[in-house]
Amino acid sequence: MKVLETQGIEVPQLGLGTFKLTGDACIAGVETALKLGYRHIDTAEMYGNEAEVGAGIKAAGLPRSDLHVTTKVWHENLAPDAIKRAFDASQTKLGLDVIDLYLVHWPSKGMNLPAIFETLLKFKDEGRIRALGVANFPVALMKQAVEEIGAPVACNQVEYHALLDQTKLLTYLRSKSIPLVAYCPLGQGRLADNDAMKKIAAKHSVSAAQVALKWLLDQDGVAAIPKASRKESQQANLNALKVTLDDEDRKVIAGLPKDERLVKPAFAPDWD
Repeated sequence: MKVLETQGIEVPQLGLGTFKLTGDACIAGVETALKLGYRHIDTAEMYGNEAEVGAGIKAAGLPRSDLHVTTKVWHENLAPDAIKRAFDASQTKLGLDVIDLYLVHWPSKGMNLPAIFETLLKFKDEGRIRALGVANFPVALMKQAVEEIGAPVACNQVEYHALLDQTKLLTYLRSKSIPLVAYCPLGQGRLADNDAMKKIAAKHSVSAAQVALKWLLDQDGVAAIPKASRKESQQANLNALKVTLDDEDRKVIAGLPKDERLVKPAFAPDWD
């Protein structure tokens, strides 16, 4: 599988999202994914499943060096002391000596970005994380992090799919060689039911979801973390890597509406 190199780490382009996976289903889902060939697992403090993700990783029995694990600190815990407590808890639950990528899950109003990155860099200096990054940061905040503070941001994880335009953000990230990691890459199921995507899928004898996923993975500097608990769905997402889209397909997808932002919490930043 292709990897995206960033800030000294390699992020496998297709990962497993685990939002809303809980209990034994989460443990089994992570173990199955790793045995199928996934090497990138994404979780977060807020998901409440880090212990189960850790158990699934342990059950799969793969060498730690083969895996990339991302977790995140919640926006309510961005004061330095709170970050430290959250990180300690995440590391304990995951059962990992080192976390590959630790992200600020959402920005918060009034946050002290320099202090946040100073705290994360201490984890890196201590060898407890390999890289740090952000999620849900619009261009203005990315500029502050990268240009004003000089933080070594390894990725920006945001909602991105064929029904949401992220050209402005992508253009900026590419100018700084920072990958975009796409969550909700299938538009929470909407793309699997989209007539235009179904038509493209029929042409290639694949599924509309696979078309949507490959459209993302064909883009420079983009990774995707679709959530899938069932082995069949996990394998189908892996098989999307084999799909070949042509210029006509991309033209059709480019013509789809691009204004469907699906994740809109009250605390979200101004995206413009």
